Amino acid sequence: HVQLVESGGGSVQSGGSLKLSCVASGSRYHTYCMGWFRQAPGKEREGIAAIDSDGRTSYVNSVKGRFTISQDNAKNTLTLQMNSLKSEDTAMYYCAADAGAPPPISDYDLLAPVRYNPWGQGTQVTVS
Repeated sequence: HVQLVESGGGSVQSGGSLKLSCVASGSRYHTYCMGWFRQAPGKEREGIAAIDSDGRTSYVNSVKGRFTISQDNAKNTLTLQMNSLKSEDTAMYYCAADAGAPPPISDYDLLAPVRYNPWGQGTQVTVS
């Protein structure tokens, strides 16, 4: 059973940076794919960055070169470093684990929200 708690959201000006953290509880954390997702008002939740159990990462095109996902298995912590933030990055950000899902077959699969459960409670990022 995995529980996830995000932190690090806030308000920042365009061009600024934020670092999100997600602390996971559970002994099998390191065997799961982990991902960061976001949902803006009126829009569907989208996968923006994910990392599989081998450390392979995948990013949605809109954040490539600006966001970096990383994982510290010793601390059971997933992070998302967000640089060069834009107003369109404003959203609620969630981390999630794909506990019980089969291995991803593609980068698209790795970023697909449908494969992930459980989810954290979310942290708001506002860029103005």
